Amino acid sequence: MGTDIRGLLRVTPGSPVDLAAHPAGATPGFDGGKKRAKEELADMADDLAAFQERLYAAATAGDRRRLVLVLQGMDTSGKGGTVKHVVGHFNPAGCRIRAFKAPTEEERHQHFLWRIGKGLPATGEIGIFDRSHYEDVLVVRVHGMVPQPVWERRFDEINAWERALADDGVTWVKVFLHISPEEQRERLLRRLDRADKHWKLSPNDISERALWPDYRRAYTSVLERCSTDAAPWYVVPADRKWYRNWAVSRLLLAHLQEMDPRYPAAGYDASDLRAKLHDERLAAPARD
Repeated sequence: MGTDIRGLLRVTPGSPVDLAAHPAGATPGFDGGKKRAKEELADMADDLAAFQERLYAAATAGDRRRLVLVLQGMDTSGKGGTVKHVVGHFNPAGCRIRAFKAPTEEERHQHFLWRIGKGLPATGEIGIFDRSHYEDVLVVRVHGMVPQPVWERRFDEINAWERALADDGVTWVKVFLHISPEEQRERLLRRLDRADKHWKLSPNDISERALWPDYRRAYTSVLERCSTDAAPWYVVPADRKWYRNWAVSRLLLAHLQEMDPRYPAAGYDASDLRAKLHDERLAAPARD
């Protein structure tokens, strides 16, 4: 657990990004195989749950902090799988999971950050975004849905918005799930081979593969322009699902450890209440 996973996966603010230099099948920070990764993931579960409870408890005393996990990546990169295997360690009562698909008619008439703001977690909660506000500088760019000056200025808007929320207690954990086109092809073929997986695939998933170079350029711009000190991006190799789950869990745990939320002090005298309950028991009539 001593590896600085954040340092290994973090995109340094202001630095150029070459995704080709980040092999999608690599396992940075981990020296082992699938079995060991699953064992370590299980070991992290109790710590993740404990920190979540402390975060939730701290909010009852006015602590405004919360955490937002942003998951972005190409189709089949594992956004849903990460939610299932990693977020499953948390108490659902303290989580707010949002999957941002194509905007509704109402959402299209609002500022692009409007619907994202509505999905933010409350204080003390952990929010998980399956896709996010970054769709508005990715999909809209690749498909030419808005003019370039529009999506260009959104980078600065996003950075300012994330900075303001960070100042108000939001910890951002933005994860780009980095999958290779070869692995995506295999995952799509496996879905086609199983009737119970057909619902997870659409013909559009296949046609989008032809736009892979365009998406690569768009993601590179996102990582270069929106990895900031307030809200850094992390590139997580995602060809190996077990590593993906291990790495995202480690990132979450590292951030929660740094936040170090504390249980609030009781606003009452516990010893006094204990004495009252003890006296009540003594005063109760004996049962036959």
